[in-house]
Amino acid sequence: MTRSLEGKVAIVTGGSSGIGRAAARLFVRDGAKVVVADINIEGGEETVQMIAGEGGEALFVKTDVSKAAEVEAMVNKTVETFGQLDCAFNNAGISGELASIVDCTEENWDRVINTDLRGAWLCIKHEIPEMLKRDAGAIVNTASQYGQVGFPNLCAYTASKHGIIGLTKVAALEYAEYGLRVNAVIPGNTRTPMLARALDMDPAFEAMFVGQEPIGRLADPEEIAEAVVWLCSDAASFVTGSAMAVDGGYLAQ
Repeated sequence: MTRSLEGKVAIVTGGSSGIGRAAARLFVRDGAKVVVADINIEGGEETVQMIAGEGGEALFVKTDVSKAAEVEAMVNKTVETFGQLDCAFNNAGISGELASIVDCTEENWDRVINTDLRGAWLCIKHEIPEMLKRDAGAIVNTASQYGQVGFPNLCAYTASKHGIIGLTKVAALEYAEYGLRVNAVIPGNTRTPMLARALDMDPAFEAMFVGQEPIGRLADPEEIAEAVVWLCSDAASFVTGSAMAVDGGYLAQ
């Protein structure tokens, strides 16, 4: 097995489940030490235990990415524990409530934007200074296919994911000359707890989501995570400012 991230240290936010958990495990598989960050303590610690059981090294740090002090503390704890920061997967996010633009509440808008977009910005803001100390680093942000197209009744989520793609491009341009790469990954419909909550509301949604995918099925979290880990590796050394679709052909339609 090629351990392309041997000696590297990575942060994964939203690492308590789904794509974040899968990415944390794959980072370790490829040789990295990982900080798992999430507001979900039980899930985050479970991810760390899974990694330990697989012979890897990981640490859980409870983090609300919408709060600057907690994001700063997350990065500081990473460096304090492992001595450096090489990679970051800014993945924490929520979908919010289904509602039209008119019916979307200010509370729902603020909660989604603060978690998804502000959270990604705060992570980038505090990760970059540590990476600059080493003149190298790779950041991947989780966008969405709804960061490229609209989706009715998810205005806050759609706006936040469009914003993440723009934020990714700006960060990539600002720090390319310093050896840092910043990209986004665009997952297709993936079997995660977030999607499961939607299916709990209406099981008929599964047929709708599968029907959106030209490939004819939902993604497994590991399929998205593989792309994330690749983007953080030296194999992607000339890739920056990219929003990489791992979406079963959704955006090709």
